[in-house]
Amino acid sequence: MAIRAIYLPEKEMSVYDASLKYREEQTPLLVLTGKEYGSGSSRDWAAKGAFLLGVKCVLAESYERIHRSNLVGMGVLPLQYKNEETAERLGLTGKEVFTVTGIANDIKPLKEVQLVAKNEAGKEIKFQAIARLDSQIEIEYYRNGGILQYVLRQFLSKS
Repeated sequence: MAIRAIYLPEKEMSVYDASLKYREEQTPLLVLTGKEYGSGSSRDWAAKGAFLLGVKCVLAESYERIHRSNLVGMGVLPLQYKNEETAERLGLTGKEVFTVTGIANDIKPLKEVQLVAKNEAGKEIKFQAIARLDSQIEIEYYRNGGILQYVLRQFLSKS
């Protein structure tokens, strides 16, 4: 059984095909998910898969600890809802266009960021989330696009 995705406007296709279309349009992807995101998966491959599909950000209720760290290592930003919020409680469907502010400057571990989700009718849903960059080194990994790019830049700066 193939897992299907919706490529907007409302065309059902494989997740891979949808990701290629979004990549062609230079549209970064955000995943909405629930509790313990990453549990039970082959975590390092799950994070690599998300990265390869063009996912730039995951917004979850909570994370499996190692998977969250692996997402950061791939340069994918893990965000976590605050105050027991969920996609359902906020009225998010996955068809919104998201803007995340507060991540580019003055980033620190566990910083609160602002999200604005604009739905198809143009209504904006504003809420706060926690950037789950839990340490200074994770911030550096994220700023560099992942751990491999970080290590490469460190190596080249010493050459």
